[in-house]
Amino acid sequence: MNKLQAFGLIAAQVTRGELVFPTSVNAALALQMALADPDCPMEDAVRLTLADPLLAARTVALANSVVFSSRGGPVTNTRAAIMRLGFRNLHALVASMVVRNFGSKIVDPTLRSKALRLWEHTAHVAALAHVIARRVTRIDADTAMFAGIVHEVGGFYLLSRADEFPGLLEHDPQNWTLAAEEVIRHAVMEKLMIPASVAEAIEGLREGLLAIPPDSLLDTLLLAKQLAPVPSPLDVNPLEMLLPHESVIDFVIDDASLQSILAESSDEVRSMSAALLV
Repeated sequence: MNKLQAFGLIAAQVTRGELVFPTSVNAALALQMALADPDCPMEDAVRLTLADPLLAARTVALANSVVFSSRGGPVTNTRAAIMRLGFRNLHALVASMVVRNFGSKIVDPTLRSKALRLWEHTAHVAALAHVIARRVTRIDADTAMFAGIVHEVGGFYLLSRADEFPGLLEHDPQNWTLAAEEVIRHAVMEKLMIPASVAEAIEGLREGLLAIPPDSLLDTLLLAKQLAPVPSPLDVNPLEMLLPHESVIDFVIDDASLQSILAESSDEVRSMSAALLV
C-alpha cells in the first residue's frame, strides 16, 4: 500500500468514526465526555479523575505548577487541584494526556523520536500561547494554552498509525495528502470534543496570516509556533509556512517585551513538562 492509499484508508476510517485510540486513554476520554456537560457535578469530575491514578497525579502537579501556583499555596489532593484549575483547564489536561498517549505504543524508534519532539514543540507552543495571550493579544490565556496543547493532535494521531503504514509521514513534495490530513485532523478534534472556536483557529494555521495588531486565537498560535525553540518534526519545510517573519514579530512586540515573554514561557515550559509529560 502506497502513502496516498494509506492516507485514503485512514481518512475513510475516521470519516466513519473508526478512530484507533490507545486503551490507556479510556478513563481520560470518559472524563472528557463528562466535562462536556456544563452541569457536570464536582463529585463526578473528582471520581473520574481518581479512576486514573496518573491523571490524578498530573492534576495535582499542574495545579502546583508555575502557571497556576500564583492562585494560592500548594494543593495536596485532587479535589483542591480541580477547584484551582477549573473544569476548562482540567479539560486541557485530559486532552494533553490523550494526545501524549497517542505515542505510547509506537514501536519504530524514528517515529518515537518524532513523537517526543512533537510533544516538546507542543509544550513550548502551549506555554508561549499562554503568555502571549496575556501580554500581546489580550485573549483568554487558558483557552490559548489549551489550543497550544491540542494544535498538533492530528499529527500525533498520524504518528500513532504510522507503524502500520511504513512511509506514511515521508516528505510529500506534491502535497497530495493535505486534504486527507485535514479530514483526519478534523475528525480527531471532533472525537476529543475540541470547542469549535479552538478547532477553527487550529485549522487556520496552515494558511493563516498574522493580523496587525495580533488580536485573535489564531494570531496567538501563529506567534507561539514561530517563537517556539523546538520546531515541529512534521513541518516538512518550516520556511514555507505562512508564519510571521522576524521583522513582523519585531513590529508587533518590542525586543524587551519579547525577551520577557521568552523568559516567562521558559519557566512555564519547565513546569508544564514536569506536570504533563508522560
